[in-house]
Amino acid sequence: MVKRTGPTDINLRRLIRYLRKKSNEEGVNVWKDIAWRLERPRRQRAEVNVSKINRYTRDGDTVVVPGSVLGAGKLEHKVTVAAWKVSETARKKIVEAGGEVLTIEDLIERNPKGSGVVIME
Repeated sequence: MVKRTGPTDINLRRLIRYLRKKSNEEGVNVWKDIAWRLERPRRQRAEVNVSKINRYTRDGDTVVVPGSVLGAGKLEHKVTVAAWKVSETARKKIVEAGGEVLTIEDLIERNPKGSGVVIME
């Protein structure tokens, strides 16, 4: 039987613990769901392009990507994006469209109840 070890990156492990703690404190399952998705093997984590964010969101939405945001495509409206990793080209395109790039921790501090948050994979 293979023992499941989880992510080896210490920062990711801290983030997962923090998400679970906040989920229990606030009584909200959205943070627990994101922690579960981040705990997957790296090859199964989300990789979302800016074009997908553009296609499935509207102006002013808040998006959480439990993985990486990549820079392919263009963004035509303002969105707030929180992710584990964001490429430089993706960051540039989101900011140029008037949006904002946050860490997942910053998003939790702003919106502890997770209301209006869209999880994108």
